[in-house]
Amino acid sequence: MKWQILSESKDITKTLLDNRGIKSKKEKEDFLKPRNPLDISLEEFGINKNKLKEVVKRLKEAKKKNERIVIFGDYDCDGICATAILWENLYSLGFDCLPYIPNRFSEGYGIKVESINKLKEKYEEDKKSSPIKLIITVDNGIVAYDAISKAKDLGIDVIVCDHHTLGDKKLTTKFILHSTKICGSALAYVLSSQFSKKIKGLELAAIGTISDQMQLIGVNRSIVKWGLEELSKTGRIGLKALINESKLTKVGVYEIGYILAPRINAMGRLANALDSLRLLCTKDSKKAFDLAKILGETNVQRQKIVDEVLNKALKQVKVESNEIIVISGDYNEGVIGLASGKVTEKYYRPSVVFSINKEISKASARSIYGFNIIEVIKSTKLILEGGGHPMAAGFSIKTEKIEEFTKKLIKISKPLLTDGILSKKLKIDMSLDFRQIDQKLIDLLKKFEPTGYGNFQPVFMTKKAEIIESKSIGSDGKHLKLKIRQSKITLDAVWFNYDLSKINQKTKLIDIAYTTEENTWNNRSLIQLKIKDINIT
Repeated sequence: MKWQILSESKDITKTLLDNRGIKSKKEKEDFLKPRNPLDISLEEFGINKNKLKEVVKRLKEAKKKNERIVIFGDYDCDGICATAILWENLYSLGFDCLPYIPNRFSEGYGIKVESINKLKEKYEEDKKSSPIKLIITVDNGIVAYDAISKAKDLGIDVIVCDHHTLGDKKLTTKFILHSTKICGSALAYVLSSQFSKKIKGLELAAIGTISDQMQLIGVNRSIVKWGLEELSKTGRIGLKALINESKLTKVGVYEIGYILAPRINAMGRLANALDSLRLLCTKDSKKAFDLAKILGETNVQRQKIVDEVLNKALKQVKVESNEIIVISGDYNEGVIGLASGKVTEKYYRPSVVFSINKEISKASARSIYGFNIIEVIKSTKLILEGGGHPMAAGFSIKTEKIEEFTKKLIKISKPLLTDGILSKKLKIDMSLDFRQIDQKLIDLLKKFEPTGYGNFQPVFMTKKAEIIESKSIGSDGKHLKLKIRQSKITLDAVWFNYDLSKINQKTKLIDIAYTTEENTWNNRSLIQLKIKDINIT
């Protein structure tokens, strides 16, 4: 792995801000003291003010006429959180609304013509229910041309509330709330805030933002910072039950991204995501406990299936110098996105994994920084439908077209996948002397929390440090505990899943790349280094 040192400056605060693109005085103020999301302007959220007015006006009309509203969500974590936020807030304000999460396997992603027909028939058959007059899509709908036209023909208005990439055609609805700056659940929160400032769900917007890998700078930083504070004191018994089931003692960006969100996602991948929605919204302690257990068990099952798919998929991988990786098989379509993510992580190449079916196949794709996967997929002009972001996408395609698609995809991708993009780099903020690593530095770094995608945890480098002690730790001995000295100062360090090829008992002098943390034990706080990589000097 190549080390990329981002700055030679000695000013730590300025360097860290500059490296994250935080330049102006206002940007610095907002970064170090993120504003309450309710105090942020629509323009900063990337929302068209006039479009929002149209949406709010239509919703107020629906409330006045007591029209039946269906909130049509998505089965991933962001979509589930978005559905929960909008449904809870509108329902509490007196709207006649119901949430709906499609089934991945029988209905697929996003609202379709079949979805419209199904919902209309359902409420027409139920004589006790009012007919549907309004559908709000959350975290989907921005390319649902046919479904929205069908709804219009049936006298049903559709409000699209989505953050995915715009399509090539124009939707036949004027009620569109769209922004690519924030995720679906954050959009649902902003829409809810137009009706009342006493709204719920900021902690869910934070979960959705983290799970959808939005960059944690600007407005998303505010959503996550304030959302995590809400989460620390949440009254949602479902979330509390899920945190207990996960055996977490604290919840931050890492815990959400790698422990809680995968559990919420697991239901949509293998079963019915409606149970995840029920968990987030329930007020019944027994139900919360039972649902949290189901989510945990389903996630374990999901992990086993992903491992099985990955083992099969990796046997197909042929890594060319600058080619996208394409894999296909009779894989469970609920986990192909995770498999694609693991392939991309392992080989540092964009990847597409197909779940092959007789006529129509599904695919998921993951990318690397600097390669816009959804734009490349769309440019083949061969997919039936799909959507996503620069880093991730999902789509369907005629099975007979997969071979042609693969050839075209590789041809388009090759000139874009330069050596620079395909070279995995460890970004290092700056060089430090151990004399600079003190409580003052730790207090400064706390101001950069929460860290995550787009606001990576500050990484430092120190040259010619001396290993004083080293020993393997952990039940399998895969981790390394060290004492390292430089400038007559000795610090503890830990290297998780350390690289045996880079260090041995004879190694003494090293260049070290690391993050810092405050390790508290027995009421004593010590500064510890977490090693990212080393080079022997």
